[in-house]
Amino acid sequence: MFRNRLALHTWTLDTTPLADALLAARNAGWDAVELRRLDFTRCFDKGMTNTQVLDLVRRSGLKVACIGTEYGLIFAQGTEKERLLGVLDETCANAVALGCDLIMTAPGQNPPTTLREAAANFREGGEIAKAHGLRFALEFNSAHNLINRLEVGRELVALANHPHCGLLFDAYHLERSGGGGRGFEQVAPSEIFAFQFSDVPAGPPPAVRRPTDRLPPGKGKVRWREVFQLLKEKGYAGYLSYEAPNPDYWSRPPEDVAREAVEATRKLLAQVE
Repeated sequence: MFRNRLALHTWTLDTTPLADALLAARNAGWDAVELRRLDFTRCFDKGMTNTQVLDLVRRSGLKVACIGTEYGLIFAQGTEKERLLGVLDETCANAVALGCDLIMTAPGQNPPTTLREAAANFREGGEIAKAHGLRFALEFNSAHNLINRLEVGRELVALANHPHCGLLFDAYHLERSGGGGRGFEQVAPSEIFAFQFSDVPAGPPPAVRRPTDRLPPGKGKVRWREVFQLLKEKGYAGYLSYEAPNPDYWSRPPEDVAREAVEATRKLLAQVE
């Protein structure tokens, strides 16, 4: 059921310029890409306009599964919050232009306040997404000080109480936070807006806020058959987005990295189809 729904997240090929990353993803056989706000700003820094970046993505022939807005909104305040809401509005407009219906964010690196304040900010973001006809997904991060477990993410979404706000699940963070395998069995299908994946190496997690020790599926300890089977049972119809930042892989040819991952993913998915 996941045929034609495999996306490559650009963080996986972080040291590769966007044009080359898109080419690598297409040649390797991915169906789509997940873009970051950073992909746009890096192009802007090279002198490209927003229109030129959109044209670059369109020319790749790849669909866009999701676009990340600039992180920090969830706990932002004052003028910084207003700036990030403006960035979100721009990101939503870009998503519409690329035929993408989903925006994502993560807790970010700014100091956390309270879950209620975070939910209020998330709800404001949901209103902007709604105005563009889009959905807004929050990813919990197993290394974050507050929003570090599925249960906390679900509570935040419930507090936001907005139809356009939901959760992005990541197999890496589910495993790292003790919710791997069928650990999200009690979650309603409607709560799962998006799904990212990569494998988790053996041993303790690195002591960093944004772990870059991620592996292709099948090379770590994630119970993939359970994860994909449960997604199938829940009728998840979105993209599976492969987000696997790892400096060891950044040193390899990007197309080789992209191809290894998509072939491994298809092999595992075949076990549950």
